Amino acid sequence: MEEVLRMLPDSLRVKLKNLSWQDIEQMEEIRLRVGRPIEYVGGGASWFISGQGGGTRRAEEALTFTKEEGMQLLSRLSHHSVYMMEEEMRRGYITVQGGHRVGLSGKVVLENGRVKLIRDVTSFNIRFAREKRGVADGVLPLLVEGGQLKNTLVISPPQCGKTTLLRDLARQISYGSKEMAGKKVSIVDERSEIAGCVAGVPQKDVGPRTDVLDACPKAEGMMMMIRSMSPEVLITDEIGRPEDGYALEEAIHAGITVIASVHGRDLKDIMRRPTLSRILQAGVFQRYLVLSRRPKVGTVAGVYNEHFTECRR
Repeated sequence: MEEVLRMLPDSLRVKLKNLSWQDIEQMEEIRLRVGRPIEYVGGGASWFISGQGGGTRRAEEALTFTKEEGMQLLSRLSHHSVYMMEEEMRRGYITVQGGHRVGLSGKVVLENGRVKLIRDVTSFNIRFAREKRGVADGVLPLLVEGGQLKNTLVISPPQCGKTTLLRDLARQISYGSKEMAGKKVSIVDERSEIAGCVAGVPQKDVGPRTDVLDACPKAEGMMMMIRSMSPEVLITDEIGRPEDGYALEEAIHAGITVIASVHGRDLKDIMRRPTLSRILQAGVFQRYLVLSRRPKVGTVAGVYNEHFTECRR
């Protein structure tokens, strides 16, 4: 949280100073839109920042994010040189110290029919990367059988803690646990969310035997890691394209254990998607872990084996 506060314009920090510690602790996002109320999201709900301090559900009572604050924030995010951040802005987000991610939207500039960068940025979505060591404590034993880690797909709706879980799984697998010895882990972190790299250096603890390929397309990155880093375990986030499935199969054929995640409500949901259905029918995964927000973020709603039968917990 301190890393985020340091990059905010002084006037914006003043607007946030009256939030309670409880508000800050449960905050998942701060959404800033030029000329509109400042919103924060957490605990499955959202509020606007009130001029009286704390949060309000009424937009007309809320403080506004100004154009000047937007220009100052973008300048700080880009270290006062937007041109040096062209690649990040083309992707639509910037990862900052601490592994936090700032999503951007505004007017897009095209070059040869492809996005070159986002100009006139008018919306910022600051997503907090919270490191929660131990969240995989109850999960990892379910993914190991006879001392062998199983190929696993984590199924989760947005903001249910899947990236936090993947991060802690990477850490525990890399260090080793009572279920198994430490293993060489490779993370293909296309969105810089799992390890939260800044200048290629992980900002989160992903373990001593872990290598990270940051901001690289998943399918290409998985093949690069297979060829260059000889991993025992390969971890990546948010698969979904046909090439992702082919790369995962290549990893498994090379004797590498894979752990990946996908957006979805449950097994039935992802089975209805042609691309994912092919991967499931190919028997790529031996464990399916379904996450939920109920009763709290990160709740394990179900664990299933390769036959889609629920495993005992």
